[in-house]
Amino acid sequence: MPLTRAQMDAKIDEHFGFEQADDVAGVLATLTPDCEHDIVGFPTGPTVGPEGARGFYESLFADLADGRIETVRRLYGEDFLVDESVWRGRAPGRPFGLEGRGRPLEFRLLHVVEYAPDGRMKRENVWLDLAAIVQQLPQ
Repeated sequence: MPLTRAQMDAKIDEHFGFEQADDVAGVLATLTPDCEHDIVGFPTGPTVGPEGARGFYESLFADLADGRIETVRRLYGEDFLVDESVWRGRAPGRPFGLEGRGRPLEFRLLHVVEYAPDGRMKRENVWLDLAAIVQQLPQ
């Protein structure tokens, strides 16, 4: 039986909550063992499984802080959702290879998430507004 929109919302909001708390184990628990994790443009390319995604989240949590995600809109299919959001926080590390120096940062995100019947993510595909990040974190 497919997930309802409310169930999909709850699952992605749980995922975002773990991200906000810098909880690597929590984030990885939202993924299926064979999930495809694809942050478009990230040097590793798509990875498979929670352990494949671990490095991305460890880097992300070291490079960004005080992050909050504001959902702009969501579109739904039978077993997927598309989430358009805005991320706001600070960049104390080197996000995406840029010197953050603790500066404030805001950028748009687009997630395409496919769900397994148990509600975990079997595919997470993310696009981010790298042009906005580069503009806010000039070298």
